[in-house]
Amino acid sequence: MECIEYKKGYKYQIVDSYVTTISFMPDKDVLSPSGYIELTKEGVLKIKKGYAWDGPSGPTFDTRDFMRGSLVHDALYQLMRENLLDKDKDRDAADRLLQQICKDDGMWVLRAWWVYIGLKFFGDPAADPANKRPVTKAPTV
Repeated sequence: MECIEYKKGYKYQIVDSYVTTISFMPDKDVLSPSGYIELTKEGVLKIKKGYAWDGPSGPTFDTRDFMRGSLVHDALYQLMRENLLDKDKDRDAADRLLQQICKDDGMWVLRAWWVYIGLKFFGDPAADPANKRPVTKAPTV
């Protein structure tokens, strides 16, 4: 992705908003308390300029084919930690979406499968509302 840079405390920060449509939807429109993430009941996910995330996690490398997927996945897991998405219902769909985006961006199919398997067995704490992180608010414009 050409729209990322380093942010203190995180590995990356988007310099332009990113919008995509995902295949699973909440029952109502949701907005993260930070103001950086919006997800409509139609499945339109908007991650606003300035959003910071950790990039790919686990024993892996931050490669170009992993960046967009990690951005979307981290935003969805944040919504789960904030109880705006149902972790039990939506987590596997978010993990599968990461796998698909990585493949779409050129990741080798076997590596994308390992990414999914790693999340399946070790990703639960990252989506758990008990592990909610402090909120940093998006600047108002």
